[in-house]
Amino acid sequence: MITISENAASRLAALKKEEGQMDSACLRVEVKKGGCSGLSYKMNFDNQSREGDKTFETNGQKVVVDPQSLLYVLGLTLEYSGGLNGKGFVFNNPNAVKKCGCGTSFNI
Repeated sequence: MITISENAASRLAALKKEEGQMDSACLRVEVKKGGCSGLSYKMNFDNQSREGDKTFETNGQKVVVDPQSLLYVLGLTLEYSGGLNGKGFVFNNPNAVKKCGCGTSFNI
């Protein structure tokens, strides 16, 4: 399961409006090779699901993940931090044993 916090769900809804996305657009989360820790997250809005995608819905927002990425992000909680130390989405991934300082890459 992938969980989206209330703050992250609110920010996703706002981003959809800013980018002219339909309310039904899903957040696609993918894991790609790269980053200083070996793997990195990629996020974008998608209006179509692909064969094998797994869909999760929390706080009114849907997340889709391809089968290869699912192995790396199962149990992930997507948070949004808007404090003085920076703004952005935060991936709380229980599978990650190593993370880079900026939080955009990880390793299993």
